[in-house]
Amino acid sequence: MGLLEILSHSSVVLVVMGMVISSYASSSTASSVALPGCADHCGNLTVPYPFGIGDSCHLEEKFNISCESSVAYLFERESNIKVTKISLNDGEMQIWQYVGQDCYNQDGPQNRTTPELRFADSFTISSTKNKFTAVGCDTYALIEGYSDGGERYITGCMSLCDDISSIGYGSCSGAGCCETSIPRGLINRTVTLSSYYNHSYVLDFNPCSYAFTVERNGFNFNKTTFEDLKTIDQLPIIIDWSIGNLSCDEAKKLGDLKCKANSQCVNSKTRSGYLCMCLPGFEGNPYLPDGCQDVNECNNSSLCANGHCNNIVGSYTCTCPERYVLSGTICSEVPVTNSSDRSRRALFTYVPLSVGIAFVAFAVATLVLCWGIKRRKLMKLKEKFFEQNGGFMLQQQLSSRRGSFETTKIFTAEELERATNNYDESRVVGEGGYGTVYKGILMDDKVVAIKKPKVNAQMQTEQFINEMIVLMQINHRNVVRLLGCCLETEVPLLVYEFITNGTLFQHIHNKGTHAPSLSWELRLKIAAETAGALAYLHSETIMPIIHRDVKTMNILLDENHTAKVSDFGTSRLVPLDEIQMTTLVQGTLGYLDPEYLQSSQLTEKSDVYSFGVVLAELLTGKKALSFDKSDGVSNLAMFFVSSMEDDRLLRVIDDEIVSNEHLEALREVANLTRRCLRIKGEERPTMKEVAMELEGLRTLQKHPWGSKVDLCSEETEYLLQQHSSPYAIDIESGSRSGGVLVGYDSIQNQLLMPYNGGR
Repeated sequence: MGLLEILSHSSVVLVVMGMVISSYASSSTASSVALPGCADHCGNLTVPYPFGIGDSCHLEEKFNISCESSVAYLFERESNIKVTKISLNDGEMQIWQYVGQDCYNQDGPQNRTTPELRFADSFTISSTKNKFTAVGCDTYALIEGYSDGGERYITGCMSLCDDISSIGYGSCSGAGCCETSIPRGLINRTVTLSSYYNHSYVLDFNPCSYAFTVERNGFNFNKTTFEDLKTIDQLPIIIDWSIGNLSCDEAKKLGDLKCKANSQCVNSKTRSGYLCMCLPGFEGNPYLPDGCQDVNECNNSSLCANGHCNNIVGSYTCTCPERYVLSGTICSEVPVTNSSDRSRRALFTYVPLSVGIAFVAFAVATLVLCWGIKRRKLMKLKEKFFEQNGGFMLQQQLSSRRGSFETTKIFTAEELERATNNYDESRVVGEGGYGTVYKGILMDDKVVAIKKPKVNAQMQTEQFINEMIVLMQINHRNVVRLLGCCLETEVPLLVYEFITNGTLFQHIHNKGTHAPSLSWELRLKIAAETAGALAYLHSETIMPIIHRDVKTMNILLDENHTAKVSDFGTSRLVPLDEIQMTTLVQGTLGYLDPEYLQSSQLTEKSDVYSFGVVLAELLTGKKALSFDKSDGVSNLAMFFVSSMEDDRLLRVIDDEIVSNEHLEALREVANLTRRCLRIKGEERPTMKEVAMELEGLRTLQKHPWGSKVDLCSEETEYLLQQHSSPYAIDIESGSRSGGVLVGYDSIQNQLLMPYNGGR
């Protein structure tokens, strides 16, 4: 054996020994997930650092795990937050939380629980891995919480059914079970439950309602759910966690980055803060000083076939023996004995090279062909959706009526994708049961609002086009203007003008945080403008439109506090020969017309009732529906009417608008509100009558002596005659704003009638 061969064999032995030692060291070090001297398990749960069991075993107190009887709890046992999984790479944690319950018997309510969940600022409830679910046949449930940025969110759903045979098992679509998504970034949440009829008509098979936040795959509705939930008190949910509230760059600048050697910092995708991950070629716990250790890739026997694998830090290399060449990770034999074998060497060298080049060329051609086929399929699909959504019919209508729709446009899918940065989450400005609203910036820098529905309403093409044409004809200064639509997607997208000053709900209920308080003059102005817009929809359009979801969150305000009625997602067109129509009950709890809820008969008076609730909110500053026990108000409509009947009006009026100067106007609006909230729709005024009274009050408020009762009759008559034409002129905009007829006797009687005199 020659000296060269001895050295060769010796080097191989040393390499193998190094691989064994490296493998052993790597496996022994990487196996530790907790700090030295700290327990890394509680029962079946692995507890990796930055979490820890006991003092000095965790990064911060909020990562402290209490282990009692092999059960892990976040923080202390009293928190009742039981932990069953912790993921370092995903920044997630599985915990178990209580199910909310609302039970009844023949005597009424028996047992009601409202589970709460609160976290430190490093934990949020995952909006992508969880869902909010309610189960019951006479049930409405709400989830309320605050984000890590201090924003308040409320959402929920409603579940109704008449008998057990009507329940669609396997689907949470509103019959026996309903579900909705969780708002992003919640650091706490409270679940509340209630019913409409105390389960009186379903007591025999469903005496209880249930509501809970649950992991998306942690609950399925089936035939035994009603019985199962009697014995289930907790269900799993997923929590997002991260280190601190700073980004990677900010933590590096402050010298407070917790990521150790052989690891990298990654900004959290679900909340503020960051996570640490081992670099490629390393494994272990990136938060421990020696946590990320080299992976010995040479343990994979498929690497370096016919050769020797050499592990290096973070990677590996292959060494081939003599007369072998390395091709990828395979050592291929190339025998060369003498000059006569050069032709064979060329055969083994150039033939594989030629085959490889041919294979690459074929692969590139295949990819180009597949891309072309995929693009063609995408164009075909867009054309299918465009035709299916009535695009050609709408184009004909727009071209035939070009004078009426000169600002209306049919947008392409690419235009709206560019405008919203491919529907990036940072562009979301609102979410509801029917879709998500994005802020979009068009190519000409015009800012618009783009509504993207969640599900296909399966509306007939002719009906959809008819509704689009009617909505495009609405040109009222107090209705959010529809600029166009996109028909190249499965569900049509709607493009509206963008309103900058938030919703009326924010200005009334988030005073001092998101919006300043509104004066009485502004409240009366907003009420009058909103009533005028609704009266216009009911009376002045080609075909009457019932909004169906009038509420303070659907009334937007621009920079001048001009009201803009929005969100026609549930609106319905009423044929001219019909007074009422039967529909599936839809709307928002607290604003729903009780007569409509009982009969499913939708009329224009349903909008009047909802507007009455809006007036009550403007007068009292209270929410339409509240479960805050300290407020003392559950249903604002019932509370307001009761206060009027008990002669307690001035006690419930918002303190910020009560003054002697406005007392008579407040009483007039309160009486009007009570008339709008009457149970029977036929006893309510029309929207045109409501708009007339509010505009009349507003006119008198503007006059120097408008707030006084002892008016000169000649001056009053002269003033009111200015509004006696069938169509009032909007002085501020100089355009017709709707039919407003104000008579002298009507206004004078309203001003002089005491508020508790009834109407």
